[in-house]
Amino acid sequence: MSDGAISGGITKYPEAERCLALIGQSPSSYHVAERIEQILREQGYTELREQEEWNLEAGGRYYVIRNGSSILSFQLPAGTDVWKGFHIIATHSDFPCFKIKEHPEMKAEGRYVKLNTEPYGGMIRSSWLDRCLSAAGRIIYEEDGALKAQNVALEEDLMVIPSLAIHMNREVNQGVEYNLQSDLQPLFACADIGAGTPDAAYNGPEAGKEAALLERLLAQAAGVEQEKILGKDIFLYVREPGRLIGAQKEFMLSPRLDDLLCVYASLDGLIAAKPQEYVAVHVVFDNEEVGSATRQGAASTFLRDTLERIAEWSGMGGSGCQRLLADSFLLSADNAHAVHPNRPDKSDPTNRPYLNGGIVIKYHGGQKYTTDGYSEAVVKRLCRKAGIPWQTYYNRSDLPGGSTLGNLSSAQVSIPAADIGIAQLAMHAAVETAGSRDVEDLVRLAETFFGE
Repeated sequence: MSDGAISGGITKYPEAERCLALIGQSPSSYHVAERIEQILREQGYTELREQEEWNLEAGGRYYVIRNGSSILSFQLPAGTDVWKGFHIIATHSDFPCFKIKEHPEMKAEGRYVKLNTEPYGGMIRSSWLDRCLSAAGRIIYEEDGALKAQNVALEEDLMVIPSLAIHMNREVNQGVEYNLQSDLQPLFACADIGAGTPDAAYNGPEAGKEAALLERLLAQAAGVEQEKILGKDIFLYVREPGRLIGAQKEFMLSPRLDDLLCVYASLDGLIAAKPQEYVAVHVVFDNEEVGSATRQGAASTFLRDTLERIAEWSGMGGSGCQRLLADSFLLSADNAHAVHPNRPDKSDPTNRPYLNGGIVIKYHGGQKYTTDGYSEAVVKRLCRKAGIPWQTYYNRSDLPGGSTLGNLSSAQVSIPAADIGIAQLAMHAAVETAGSRDVEDLVRLAETFFGE
């Protein structure tokens, strides 16, 4: 249904709507992994733990989680334990946002309470102004002498980062550099309401438990006693729900499209696939937006460790994993910059992807994207087999671009790879825009790739 199904004069894109619903349930990277786990369990996947022995079987479906925020799922071909290699799609669960610091409550002017935050990743700062925000992530608490983790989201409209009025900042429309410490801290409460008395102190650990309003709300939402909480990773998230817009609903407008659109579309492709000769592997890494250099990032051994254990189970000892990798392939799926309708001059003269134009193949002479002539041909062959269009992306030669998962994953697992994605606008904004029709194209590409 790549052209959409018309109902009552409005175009419907079920894959896009499904992705938006899942993104709405994923306010942090921890919730992404949790939601994927729920989907996999519903589809008959079995959890494996890194600290335990693995007992696999041909045709089996499995997943493994690291740090509660990265998740790798795989499906073995049925009827055999001898395979040609691995077909892997890598995506990431995180997105640019603000992380809330320890002891975050700060009193301003004796009347307001704002939260002390720091940037996570490179966001378009102005896009976070004047939006309804809340907090989500995970808490670590002690129970029966053990440390336990629990995801938590405050599912209510709690905060805003207010703009400075134009009357106080006449240069705002000529471009303003927003200071992360002084300009972009969210308003959270009135001091007299938040703590019960106008004189309550909200600055630092000396403020006492009565001032830790945010932690109190997190504890209540998690059903955990506040004094048991020993650690937390909590982030701001945009409360605005994703939606389809445009004359025929051909556009998606949503927070966190980069990269959760690729996460959920490629996951749907995995679930629909029936692998024949290759192990189908879907991996969602955390921390891509901050360099991936963590134990759960693309630069970690997470992917390599898992592939080695799969090869070990198959009886291919010694160089077995290396032999499987020699006939494997990796697709790094992360969104790409579409040509901007108001600033088309910012795009490359001849490689110009558009919303709803099909899968984007990404190239970079310095190998920030891993695509080369061979891997380009593999992707185009897959697109032809799946019956979907493709388009190409390069940065302008005079504009530096970003990097993504492909080259980092390839450094750990040396196999041919290509960087692909879905075209989008406003990348790294609090709310981004993509093409509704492109989602189904990625699902079909993933299903075709995983089904080989």
